[in-house]
Amino acid sequence: MTRDPRHDILFTPLQIGPKTAKNRFYQVPHCNGGGYRDPSAVAEMRRTKAEGGWGVIFTEQTEIHPTSEITPFIEQHLWEDKDIPALAAMADAMKSNGALAGIQLAYSGINGPNLYSREVPLAVTGGPILTFTSDPVQARTMDKQDIRDLRHWFRAAFRRSQEAGFDLICLYGAHGFGILQHFLSRATNHRTDEYGGSLKNRSRFIREIIEDARETTKGELAVTLRLSLHEAGTLGFSNAELRDFIAMHADLPDLWDLAHGTWEACSGTSRFKPEGAQEDLVAGIKALTSKPVVGVGRFTSADAMVRQIRSGILDFIGAARPSIADPFLPKKIEEGRYEDIRECIGCNICVSGDMTGAISRCTQNTAFMEEWRKGWHPERARPKGASESVLIVGAGPTGLEAALQAAKRGYKVTLAEATTTLGGRVARERQLPGLSTWGRVADYRTGQLAPLPNVDIYRDSRLTADDLLAMGADHVAIATGATWRRDAVARVHLHPIPTDPAMPIYTPDDLMAGNAPEGRHVTLYDDDHFYMGSVLAELLLAKGNSVDFITPAVKVAEWTDNTLEQGVIMRRLLELGVTVHLSKAPEVIGAHEIILGCIWTGRQTSLAADAVVLVTSRQPNDSLFHATRALDWAGAGIKTLQLIGDAAAPGPIAWATYAGRNWAEGLDQQQDPDTPAFRREITALDPGPTRLPQPLPQHVGNAQALRKKALLPPNAPIRQGPPQPICRRTPQ
Repeated sequence: MTRDPRHDILFTPLQIGPKTAKNRFYQVPHCNGGGYRDPSAVAEMRRTKAEGGWGVIFTEQTEIHPTSEITPFIEQHLWEDKDIPALAAMADAMKSNGALAGIQLAYSGINGPNLYSREVPLAVTGGPILTFTSDPVQARTMDKQDIRDLRHWFRAAFRRSQEAGFDLICLYGAHGFGILQHFLSRATNHRTDEYGGSLKNRSRFIREIIEDARETTKGELAVTLRLSLHEAGTLGFSNAELRDFIAMHADLPDLWDLAHGTWEACSGTSRFKPEGAQEDLVAGIKALTSKPVVGVGRFTSADAMVRQIRSGILDFIGAARPSIADPFLPKKIEEGRYEDIRECIGCNICVSGDMTGAISRCTQNTAFMEEWRKGWHPERARPKGASESVLIVGAGPTGLEAALQAAKRGYKVTLAEATTTLGGRVARERQLPGLSTWGRVADYRTGQLAPLPNVDIYRDSRLTADDLLAMGADHVAIATGATWRRDAVARVHLHPIPTDPAMPIYTPDDLMAGNAPEGRHVTLYDDDHFYMGSVLAELLLAKGNSVDFITPAVKVAEWTDNTLEQGVIMRRLLELGVTVHLSKAPEVIGAHEIILGCIWTGRQTSLAADAVVLVTSRQPNDSLFHATRALDWAGAGIKTLQLIGDAAAPGPIAWATYAGRNWAEGLDQQQDPDTPAFRREITALDPGPTRLPQPLPQHVGNAQALRKKALLPPNAPIRQGPPQPICRRTPQ
């Protein structure tokens, strides 16, 4: 295979200040749920991207000081010198295949509640902490001394970044999270001194710390600036004001890194944002500066990437989610292996790992964040064990992934699907409003399986337990999926509720099969709280129904907070005319009405309905497994018989693909039942004294240090305040 010559421009080197990127593939900073807790896992994940050909690779948000940390989110720390070794290991991993290693430095200001450090938060202008979790904490307005302290902390972070071996520093001022954006935005900057008011004044801090960065690193590191393309609101840092700022400071950083104003807007799901959705906001900015520009847009198409560069919109193709879905995206384009690209589906399940304080995962790339923990690789398979053959029943996302990974390991694979269509739930859900991109889950795997000589796929083949025993496979996996319940059982109701048989009841399976009410007054009850309820509400509206949306939660689709969609979904349903009933659940379904109960008071109300759609929970389709297990399957030569994916425990599609990979990786492997099936790092005990030394009077030690660095004049007063928190941490 050869690369299309049109794509050659993606592999031309480009200068970033004192450094040169080998190509135009730029992995922008992205979170992953690992942070300071899982340093080896995070480093190996970045090493994999280096192997995959990225020219620039960045860390996630790296907090520079304990007065600004965003617990419960688990990010990188660069609070003191003991944080350097973990970050140095990551920098080495990034540079292992010729990529430039970048670190994103962040001070969160009014976004940092400091729930772990317990320090008083500092902000450009004080006020309630602006976080996802509405923490009952306020930040104090920084005075001039605090700003000098902050410059000192940044200088310390610059020094540590250089000692750790990074090539580039990214100063974070995007998504509303970075203090640089807080200085620039009139929404968060109410100051009347030289750091507030005019754009020139609001830009002062950025100019100062970029100068500090160059001085501290002696100009040896490139300095990039990540800013919001547009912050909504009459006082927000708008796209027009951003352009004024860039024109005013055209050559200030070595590179302009531009992203939408909020994380939700920047990393919108494919359901609501297409590839390259930020083009209108970034177009024309390159003409304002001689420095390179990088932007994002969930780019997965090489042609779309080339157009961005050829048309003068971007110099580098920024990517976070596409680099997660396929760390080898650059190499596959370079080698002309376009059909092997594992395209991001824009589901944001990766984001949910960071939002929940868990390890991140990817629907498409089952190896993401398991490179070190389990030794999985997104491209290379470990050799097969002593067995020869496997049988997988069910060609949904679990079965397809299990078949692909087992085949890559070298097993003879038989995949049997009861229907004529491969893809299972993905084949059905891709037909729903906004979810067509999800079909890539099936398309990629069926495309990869098709040319493999050791794979036989049988469609329209519904097997019995006796069939399984007669197939002669060494290992059998049953991945027969799950079915949506029609009795309201989920979280609120653990048992079926009284239901009049005269009321038409529908489930998501019915609607996806084309059996949906039309032109009726439909009540949809959502006790699933993910995407399905809101998607089906849109489908029902498209068929001429009026829709009452019932949920026991205090907001629609509440778990989609973790995929950055909840606000968009809520606005969309209201704008479409859906009537939303929060904190309610059906207690009785009658022939023509539903009796709703308030989940707080129990007070009942009635709601007229012509039909009911229940989006509640799913029942595993596990009858074939139990029927087979009741037979002498071991006597038939089957070494293992396992229920996997939704057939074992229903979950999101990412859980299904992971289950398929996990089964295939475990073939012929011995696992100690008394230890975890993955590696982890344990915090070491601090060998220091059991009692902390008595601290100096507040601010004295730091003021003396600042005087030595000439950031404080000799006669500056020493005053109260906590610039350097006195606390101990144990190293990993």
